[in-house]
Amino acid sequence: MGSSPYADAADSMPTPSTPAGRDGLAALLERPGRAVIALDFDGTLAEIVPDPEQARAHERAVPALAALAPKVASVAVITGRPAGVAVRHGGFAGVAGLDHLVVLGHYGAERWDAVTGSVRAPAPDPGVAAARAELPGFLDGIGAWRGTWIEEKGRAVAVHTRRAEDPQAAFDALREPLAALASRHGLILEPGRMVLELRPPGMDKGVALSEYVREVGAEAVLYAGDDLGDLAAYAAVDKLRSDGVPGLLLCSGSEVTELAERADLLLPGPAQVADFLAALARRL
Repeated sequence: MGSSPYADAADSMPTPSTPAGRDGLAALLERPGRAVIALDFDGTLAEIVPDPEQARAHERAVPALAALAPKVASVAVITGRPAGVAVRHGGFAGVAGLDHLVVLGHYGAERWDAVTGSVRAPAPDPGVAAARAELPGFLDGIGAWRGTWIEEKGRAVAVHTRRAEDPQAAFDALREPLAALASRHGLILEPGRMVLELRPPGMDKGVALSEYVREVGAEAVLYAGDDLGDLAAYAAVDKLRSDGVPGLLLCSGSEVTELAERADLLLPGPAQVADFLAALARRL
């Protein structure tokens, strides 16, 4: 399991616990101009909150990114949220130093570039609209609506159980029925921390990260995430490593065991992720 022992009190830079992670960090420090820094949003740059609409980037996150971005090839925020929502909640627009920032929203289906300030996106999947229309009656019909709520995400739709009397029990009860609903509309079900998201297949953070690394021609990559949806990006970094591109995997928080066990470096949460990014900027 990843750990976070601090190697140097002078800059508070934690040391990766794995050889591959240490190689990834070394490559990033040696060739920052050829490195991509990729990060999830919720739970990584922003704290998890009961209402996702109230989520905001940690107060130290944007200053850290602004200090780091000019020193690397690119910074990419990869999120299941719509790109424009992530930009607004992150406070990324118009920040000096973030010219090299991109936000890959909806797992890469949408893209916002700081240089242009615009979002590019394909047409939405009709299966999402059909599932969204069916969901209220569907939840009511299986007696699972109390305390759950639906988040409309444009190219996806999610059911949250965080406010239910027993969030885990509601999550477990809904997982199989929602998987069947998703399948009926040609969608897939993506579980997270007390949230079940229905979205089109072929959209995941691993695909988004791999394609972006190829686009940039990166020779080193860092990816930080906190939830099950980030496992695909972890797998993409593993594949890049096997192809000779060093990588560093960060995990924000330890609630998702599958992710924490695969991380090269485990950090307690968004505040510490922001501090790591700031320390990295200082080292560069």
